[in-house]
Amino acid sequence: MIVTLTANPSIDHTVMLTSPLRRGEVLRATATSSQPGGKGVNISGAAYAAGVPTRAVVPCPDLDPMVTELRATGLDVVTVGPAGRPRINTTVTEPDGTTTKLNGPGATATPALLDALAARLVQEADHASWVVLAGSLPPGAPAGWYAEVVSALRSTGACIAVDTSEAPLEALAAGLPAGAPDLLKPNAEELASITGSDSLDDPAVAASAARTLVERGVAAVLATLGENGAVLVTEEGTWHATPPPTEVVSTVGAGDSSLFGYLLADLRGLSAPERLGLAVAYGSAAAGLPGTTLPTPP
Repeated sequence: MIVTLTANPSIDHTVMLTSPLRRGEVLRATATSSQPGGKGVNISGAAYAAGVPTRAVVPCPDLDPMVTELRATGLDVVTVGPAGRPRINTTVTEPDGTTTKLNGPGATATPALLDALAARLVQEADHASWVVLAGSLPPGAPAGWYAEVVSALRSTGACIAVDTSEAPLEALAAGLPAGAPDLLKPNAEELASITGSDSLDDPAVAASAARTLVERGVAAVLATLGENGAVLVTEEGTWHATPPPTEVVSTVGAGDSSLFGYLLADLRGLSAPERLGLAVAYGSAAAGLPGTTLPTPP
């Protein structure tokens, strides 16, 4: 079982343009789509598509249209309240795959909601191999909340993965080794923000930066580097994987797919380099699909 938390769920609108984005002009779209989103929801969706048992925890009204749509696909969704409506995120994709995202703030989370979410995650972790804390935090949540939840989950037998950015990621890194997860998945920019390094598109530099986090207690760092693939750093070693030639259609959800690929390989008992390889394969497949379409194992 993979349990995911999407602390700030969303409805993702995607607009695919026929020409490059130009501010202040009227542009034509080839297609538009709207679907439930959020990093944890995406990871659970990829797990469901791969036949892996999964449960998506979201702070959302139980009868919200987003929840209804997710359940209609067969996904197991647990709602925790009282919570507001999901935010609206808009993604604009250009013909060359360049992606621009406009993300809404989300509903304000109360201390009671955050306590209820943490308690439910601890409860769900008793049946899980992995618990994934993914995405931004909603307004009202302290930046260090993910670190607090990681510490609470340590009493369970589940492994913990965190994929976040900005203040929550910085707070998690500042508090190491307390609250250190089993897996941290930053991209190049996020890795630079918490290690003070530059030019992290270079795999060797990124690996060196990731190593500092492992030395501070993180069991594994999976750093995705876009067209340069990804690096994986653990106490046992460092590996770099490059992606196959990919016609990029949309990068939305590619990082989430990479994280799931790693978890899927771990559940299969594969080695560290094989886990990295499947992570890059999943991320590359996602980049070649439109909108937030998630890849399947084939």
